[in-house]
This record gives sequence, structure tokens and C-alpha cells, in this order.
Amino acid sequence: MRPSTSRPRVRSRDSVYTGRVINDPHSNLPSVRPVDSNWILRAEKRQLTLTKPPGSLGRLEEIANRCVAIAESMTPTVSRPRIVVFAGDHGVCAEGVSPYPQAVTAQMVLNFLHGGAAINALAGAAGADLRVVDAGVASAIPEHAGLLRRRIADGTRNFCVEAAMTREQTLAALQVGVDMADEAAADGRDLLGFGEMGIGNTTPASAIAALLTGLPIEAVVGRGAGADDAMLVRKMAALTKAIALHGPHVHDAFDVLARVGGFEIAAMTGYCVGGAAHRRPIVVDGFIATAAAALAVRLAPNVKDYLFAAHRSIEQGHSALLDLIGQRPLLDLAMRLGEGTGGAVAMTVIRGAVAAFTQMATFESANVSGAA
Repeated sequence: MRPSTSRPRVRSRDSVYTGRVINDPHSNLPSVRPVDSNWILRAEKRQLTLTKPPGSLGRLEEIANRCVAIAESMTPTVSRPRIVVFAGDHGVCAEGVSPYPQAVTAQMVLNFLHGGAAINALAGAAGADLRVVDAGVASAIPEHAGLLRRRIADGTRNFCVEAAMTREQTLAALQVGVDMADEAAADGRDLLGFGEMGIGNTTPASAIAALLTGLPIEAVVGRGAGADDAMLVRKMAALTKAIALHGPHVHDAFDVLARVGGFEIAAMTGYCVGGAAHRRPIVVDGFIATAAAALAVRLAPNVKDYLFAAHRSIEQGHSALLDLIGQRPLLDLAMRLGEGTGGAVAMTVIRGAVAAFTQMATFESANVSGAA
């Protein structure tokens, strides 16, 4: 797929991004081929020839082998990474589920653009290019050359009362993510990461986790960005109400996304599918990003072959979502910031794994004796 040349227009609430739009999430999403396991076998054979005891690099070997299979090349490259941060606001904040006002979403987007956030520092350390996308921030964001305006509406509706997004809005937000993956591939980016910014978005992520896994609310909800006990009670009450309202009407992952998701979550979902369609390794950040990845896997099951779970968040529902996408996280650092920060740290691990695979000498070339 080629990147869209359409430019979206920003309208008021309930307006819709006017670029390309997916018509049907089941038939019009980009096609994703499964990874050929024969390439993993070839990589495993090469690992045995490198100047190290077999298996001594542990999971780095697994990572490199998967990158070989994704690229279908014994010399994969992950030297030009990109992280896209998608931002959006949530109507469910009206239920008092976050200690921060919604204005913080726009303020943090500006912080990203000015280079002052954790993701700026960690993306720089990983050598990753950073893109920031307004997928549906409620507050106005001043003009900035680095901001990609793909706003669907001024935040979602309150899913305790009605569906968070219309069908049209959900499809448009999915397309935003697909377009960003297309753009990354066209720019030659060979390792893709993503993150989010949206006050209150652990609440929709918890709702998604509950509906996808069938687990009770108590098993998937956490404190998010510092909720106190009273706020956690309100959060659980909001989720209980939402599951009761929408659960009977949920038939597939698209229904889950439209009813309790968010613009940035839908865009991340589309980004996963688009990145996999371009055969790029995709680094999944924490709880909210993994909710989007889980939706992508439900919409296009072969996406799972391209995902690398960056880390295990301390958010309670994260482990259930990791199980759903079949991924064991690369790191466990008690992180819960979001923004793509865990993905940025994990990118350094992935790049190291591929460097070891492609740059190490073999026993034969180094004139080193192997095991007897």
C-alpha cells in the first residue's frame, strides 16, 4: 500500500478524518501473511555456527531468529527504527476515573513536540525517529511543524452512556494507523514502535481487556496514573456499567473497539495491522498499546507473528493481554508510563540481537574450534 496523499481537515466534535477510510474492518484491512517458520529454522542453524556456545545469548537468539523470518533474509536490518505516539481523549473521564484533567493530553503532546518528555529521551537513546499524531485530542493544540493532525473528533463519547465511537469514526481511526505504517515503510523504517497519550485511557484499555478475555473487571483494572482508592472505586463502577451496557452487543473485536475504545487505540490497532502487512517487526509498549495489539490480532490473526512485547507493565490487566497475543515480554522494569517508552528501551535489545546475529564471526571464519 502507498501512503495516502490526502490531508485531513480538523472539524468540531463528531467530525471525521477525511483521508482514505477502510470500508470494512474484516475485508478491507491490509492483508498480512504469516511468517514462514522455515526461515526461523535457517536462522537457528546459523546461530549454531556463531562463535558462542549454543543458546548462550538466550532470548537474543530468539529475537534475531524472528527478525530473520519477518524479513525473509539472513541479513535483516533494524537500524532505522520509528516510534509513533498517537494521542486522543476519552469521554469516560466524565466519570472521574483519572486524577488529571483532560487538558493534560494536549499539554503533553506539546511536551513531546518540544522534546521534553521521557519518550523523547528514550527514543533518542534508541536511535528512533519519533512521530506525534493527534488522533482525537479534546483540547486545541497550537500549530507545530512536528504535529501530524489526523483528528477524528474532539475526544470520544462517554462509553458509560453510549458507544465511544461511531462505526465511521472507528474505521477512520483505524485508517489513520494504517496510513502511518504505510508512511513508515515508504520512509524505509525497518523497526516500528508505537505508544499513546490520553488522559484516562487505562479505563478503555481495561474494558477492552475484559471484553476480549472474558475476565472479570477486578482482574484487569489497575490504578493507572496514580488513582487513589476513591477514584479506583469510581473506575471500577464505570467499567462495570460499560460492560453491562455494551457486552450484549459485542460480537467481534471491531464491536469492542467501537464501543469502549478510543481514537488513539484504534489508530494503534491499524498501525499494527499496517506494519505487519509491510513485514516489519512491531514493538508493542505497555498495557494500552497491548490492548490495541490484541484487537489487531483478533482482526487479523497473522499480525501476532510480527509483534514483540516490549515489557510487562505493572498494570494488572497487562499479563492477560500478553497471553492473548501470545507474547512473552522482553523486559520487566515495573514501568507504567506509556508514550512508547518501554518500546523504545526494548528497541535497543532488538537492535543488539540482530547485530549479534549479523556481525558475529562463525567458528570457521574466525578459525575457532567448536564444541567437540
